[in-house]
Formats: sequence, C-alpha cells, structure tokens
Amino acid sequence: MDIGSVPSPADAAAPPSAAAMPREATLGRHLARRLAEVGARDVFTVPGDFNLTLLDELEAEQPSGGGVRLVGCCNELNAAYAADGYARARAGGVGACAVTFTVGGLSAINAVAGAFSENLPVICIVGGPNSNDYGSNRILHHTIGIPDFTQELRCFQNVTCYQAVVNNLEDAHEQIDTAISTALKESKPVYISISCNLPSIPHPTFSRHPVPFFLSPKLSNQMNLEAAVETAAAFLNKSVKPVLVGGPKMRVAKACEAFVELADACGYPVAVMPSAKGLVPEHHSRFIGTYWGAVSTPFCAEIVESADAYLFAGPIFNDYSSVGYSLLLKKEKAIIVQPDRVVIGNGPAFGCVLMKDFLHALATRLKKNTAAYDNYSRIFVPQGEPLSSEHGEPLRVNVLFKHIQKMLSGSSAVIAETGDSWFNCQKLKLPEGCGYEFQMQYGSIGWSVGATLGYAQAAKDKRVISFIGDGSFQVTAQEVSTMLRWGQNNIIFLINNGGYTIEVEIHDGPYNIIKNWNYTGVVEAFHNGEGKCYTAKVRTEEELKEAIEASLGPNKDSLCFIEVIVHKDDTSKELLEWGSRVSAANSRPPNPQ
Repeated sequence: MDIGSVPSPADAAAPPSAAAMPREATLGRHLARRLAEVGARDVFTVPGDFNLTLLDELEAEQPSGGGVRLVGCCNELNAAYAADGYARARAGGVGACAVTFTVGGLSAINAVAGAFSENLPVICIVGGPNSNDYGSNRILHHTIGIPDFTQELRCFQNVTCYQAVVNNLEDAHEQIDTAISTALKESKPVYISISCNLPSIPHPTFSRHPVPFFLSPKLSNQMNLEAAVETAAAFLNKSVKPVLVGGPKMRVAKACEAFVELADACGYPVAVMPSAKGLVPEHHSRFIGTYWGAVSTPFCAEIVESADAYLFAGPIFNDYSSVGYSLLLKKEKAIIVQPDRVVIGNGPAFGCVLMKDFLHALATRLKKNTAAYDNYSRIFVPQGEPLSSEHGEPLRVNVLFKHIQKMLSGSSAVIAETGDSWFNCQKLKLPEGCGYEFQMQYGSIGWSVGATLGYAQAAKDKRVISFIGDGSFQVTAQEVSTMLRWGQNNIIFLINNGGYTIEVEIHDGPYNIIKNWNYTGVVEAFHNGEGKCYTAKVRTEEELKEAIEASLGPNKDSLCFIEVIVHKDDTSKELLEWGSRVSAANSRPPNPQ
C-alpha cells in the first residue's frame, strides 16, 4: 500500500505488524511453551553472547503460565548431563539444555552423545549466528576462524536424530515443532540452532496458541505379530527350563509393564542385564538378580546359562555387558526381542512387531513352567551380611554398602557413576518404587554429577543418592554448587580410593593415580554459607553410621556430601573379574591377514 492511498482488500488481509502483535508471539516464547508442553519444564543453561536474547525470552515464559524455568549450570557439559538425568527421571520424558554457538555446543556434545546411546530425548538448543551473517563470508568469534558456520551442525549430525537450523522466522515454527516431535518419536536427542537476532521478534506464526502435538502411534503389523507370537510360544512351550532376561531397551520400547505381565503369566525366573537394573521390580516373586556373565548375582548365571531357552527383551550385548564377550549363551536357544523386531533362534526374524505388543500377546500363549525357578530355589543360599568392623578399623566397601542398603526406600533413587560403583550398586536390592540409573553403554566418567542435578530437579518426590568415585568427581565437581543453589537435598557418597580404580583393573599405570583433594572442603567452598549443606569425612564404620544418621535426620532437607575414604585395593571381586576379562578382550592381537 502506497502512502496516502486508500487501503485495498489485500492490504486489509495483510498480517499484523510486529508492533500490533502480542508480546508473547515470539520465537523464544513459542519454544518455551513447546518445551513445557512435552514435559521439559526446567531448561539447563549456560549463557553466552549468542544465546542471551533467547534466554530472555525463555525466562519470560514462566512455569506458572505454561512456560519453563531456567537452571543455570557451571558449564555446558554438565548442563547436557543434567538434561540427560532430567529425561531419565520421567518415563518417556524430555530433557533440554540451552547453550551458545560452537564453544558451548561442542562442550555439550559429549553428553548429548551419551544421551543418544541411551535413547533419551534430549533437546540441545544453541544460540546461533545472526541470520544476516549466513553467506556473508564473515569470520565470527567462537568459531574455528573460517567463514563456514556448519562445523557444529556437522558434529551434531552424528549424535542426534534431527537437526534444525533456524535462521529465518517464516519456517521457524515448523522447524522447532518437527525437531521436538522427532525427539519424542525416536527417543533420541535433537539439535536446534536459533539465530541470535530472532528469538524476541514477534511473528504471526506465533500469535496463536500452537496446535497440541499429536504423534501417530507406532503399530505392529498384525500378521507379523501373530506369526512371531505363535513361533515363540511353540519354541518356549517345548523347552524344559526357560528363563526371562530384561534388557535396557525395554525403556525406550515402553515395555516394562508388559515384561512383568509376561513374567507373572509364565512362571519363569526373571533376571535383568546390568544396564536394565531398575526397569524390573526386584520384589517380584521370581526375580533372581542381574545376569552379567561371570560377575552376575550369585546363582543367577547358573540358571540363565543352563537354560534350554531364554527370552531377552531389549538386550545390548557390548564388550562391557558381555564381560569381554565371554557370555556362555547360544544363539539357537535365544529369543531376542528388540523394540520393533523379534528374532527366534537362528531364524526366523519378524519385523514391524512392537516389543510391548509381542510380550503382552505372548503372555496369553505360554504354559506355566516353574522348572528353572525351582532349580534356582534349590541351589540358592542367601548371602550373609559382612561382619561389623572393629572399633577404629578402616572402613571396608562391603560394610559401606551394607549400610546403604538400609537407607533405601520407595522414595529414593540411586545414581551410580562409571567405575567400581557399577558393581557395588548392582548388589543393592531395590525396594518397590526406588529409582536406579547409570550410564553403561557410553560410560562417560563424571556423568553422574550433572545427571544427579537433572534427576533431582525432575523427581521432586525422590531423594537422590549418588555414588561417585574421586576420579569421576574431579571431572564435573562444580555442579554441586548448582544443587546447593536450587535447594536440592541429594546425598552424595564420594568414594575416595585414590584414583581411577576401574582403569587400574583393566590396565594399570601411573596415569591412574590422581591428585587427592580435600573433597569436603571443596563442597564447603561451593556452599559458602548459602543454602543448606552437610559434609562429613568418614574413615570408619562408626563415623559412617553417624554421617548417615545425620543425613537422614537433622539434615534431611540439606544437600549431604559424605566422603568415604577406603583403601585403593578394596575393590569388589566382580570388578576384578570383569576388569581382567575386558582387558583380555582389549588386548587381543590383530587377526592374521
């Protein structure tokens, strides 16, 4: 329309100007509402000059109005670890972090890769270059010094299932919605880069409340499902002593309830792979423990490996879970159920069959068979408790975990760091409702500090109890300050044995010894008189009992940090066995040409 002319019908139909649109009709606020809609009501952030306006817009859309809360973290790696922990705390939930371009994104990418390996929908949001800089041949700071802004994107393409580069407002709505919905559908991380000059500009596409997400449900092919169930039922019903083993992919398949339904119906003993601990209720009447080859729960491996048929639901067989590929299993005896595929023995295989549908249908077709569990009952001998320590005797790890066991309840959640904590925490008997998390596939040391922050921020009804080695803690320690800032009452057991114990057992060397810290002093420095904090340094059983009583009693609302000093050689026999087998697998000479 020309100045001074009469408005035409086309002019009247034109979209409203930015000034005429509501203040909340911006890209940043739309993103906040979308994140809240899918359950990511806390966004873990680190500010940088490319994401500051975006953070303003996210902050403006408050949780009380259907928006999000920003949780500022000490670094980007920890922010993404926290998003990982947040996603774990909510069944099918989403975690989110927001960082700055390249220096922030490439710092976060290690944690995003871990979330990818564990099938967690983490949304990594990056404040990107100004939209005018694309194609300008300019060199920007926070880059590697060339006028190409795609380095970060190309890196994230390997560890995310979808990448959106939002550098214009016209298709920003579609790109953001596609990224978030893809994260939900694939249960994998996604990457969203948003140009730094766009988040606060109103646009017509954001002027109305967005259409709620509708994700088309995945469905099984009914013919394949029926054929798979019929074949599997025939396979299992003719076996003499079959067993069930739950694996970590039951989580992404949303099949944990169906697995328990099958276990209730068939009478088989029930075991879990180590990375599936917590996905199957351990109070189940036929639960026999963790199947982990040579380092299994006592009597569990004997029952699984002597079975003439075993159904594995969602397994991952890598060098860690297979103890250096030493499992005594035979393919022809196995039914392997993946999230959307079933393989029976050496064949046949059935695709387009969802795990939860298959397990649910199979439960109605199996004959009751308790033979393998009867065998387990005959050979099972309950483990005794370790003897109490003598007065002043140095604390032993098995005595530590005897007391940890008594702390657990349905309102607890256990987070186990990579290392000796893997093996000690596997021995814990989880009460009904007790959460359990660890990162076995990726095994990134330091993961548990950020994950504890994120899990506790999501699961307000749980008290998180974390077990972290001194070597792992040194990688990500500073995020304890964020826990204090947000008033979390986690209990952190810092197990100080003077180095990288898990590496010692795989391959020892002087590089596995680290500088000792005054760990309680570090946490007290983080506390700095702000918030509620309790620390203790324990060397004996008496001191441990006092610290636990203090953390559960007068300091139940405080963040409790208990440094447990143990001898460097006080490692679990399971770690020793596992380490020697993994070392042997890693040391195999090259195959002959």
